[in-house]
Amino acid sequence: MTERRPLGMQFESWIDRQIREAEERGEFDDLPGKGKPLPDRNEATDELWWIKQKLESEHLSMPLPPTLALRKEAEQALADALGARTEAEARRIVEEINARIREAIRTGLSGPPLNLMPFDVERVVSDWRRAR
Repeated sequence: MTERRPLGMQFESWIDRQIREAEERGEFDDLPGKGKPLPDRNEATDELWWIKQKLESEHLSMPLPPTLALRKEAEQALADALGARTEAEARRIVEEINARIREAIRTGLSGPPLNLMPFDVERVVSDWRRAR
């Protein structure tokens, strides 16, 4: 497509003409994926889609910032405590994550704000008892 747009011709109509003529010549007939849906079409609005696709294709992962990792661990610890086999195990799980949360509050972690407070051990144990 080295042809120049003729003076006075609308840019859009010139492009449409170029595409139409190429179709008529059969230049699009043997393209890979012809007749198949576009991959990841629903992710086109995600600005980082190409980064996510590259990470997935290379089997890579990005670690979470420390504050987000601790939030995720706290959620898992709470679930583990509520599913513990004994009350003592539930208390131990909550006390361990609480120690990590207190340390993070005291020293500070990089990343977005932690927005996390230690769990009330007695409340978690009470919830554990009710679930039994």
